[in-house]
Amino acid sequence: MNNLSFSELCCLFCCPPCPGKIASKLAFLPPDPTYTLMCDESGSRWTLHLSERADWQYSSREKDAIECFMTRTSKGNRIACMFVRCSPNAKYTLLFSHGNAVDLGQMSSFYIGLGSRINCNIFSYDYSGYGASSGKPTEKNLYADVEAAWLALRTRNASCFP
Repeated sequence: MNNLSFSELCCLFCCPPCPGKIASKLAFLPPDPTYTLMCDESGSRWTLHLSERADWQYSSREKDAIECFMTRTSKGNRIACMFVRCSPNAKYTLLFSHGNAVDLGQMSSFYIGLGSRINCNIFSYDYSGYGASSGKPTEKNLYADVEAAWLALRTRNASCFP
């Protein structure tokens, strides 16, 4: 369970340091990253590289509709963000916080399918400690992550987002 040894589990429950640390160790289960983000020389454009474990189900044309970038949270972590342009005439963009134990790479095919079906674009992000994001997965970082993603969605270049 989350790579904890028997002695660590005993210590965790018999003499817990604080409830927040217990919740972080048991609630957050980041997978091994299924993608990388490579920045160009200018530092302004990021390229998404998916591993086989990401299970990409579409062509490179659909992958070209994905824009990735990094943004900084109030806690100082850098989180990976993904904007998926699913429909050229979409009126809305959905801010999607994915579930536990997955990252943006694993969710990217799902986002294409979901956005196409409901005719909206998808904006998502990885939590601190997940995928290409820095930091550790904690409850406090989680709140800072969603706040930073919301700010990035609202303030990013208006031509990118409807």
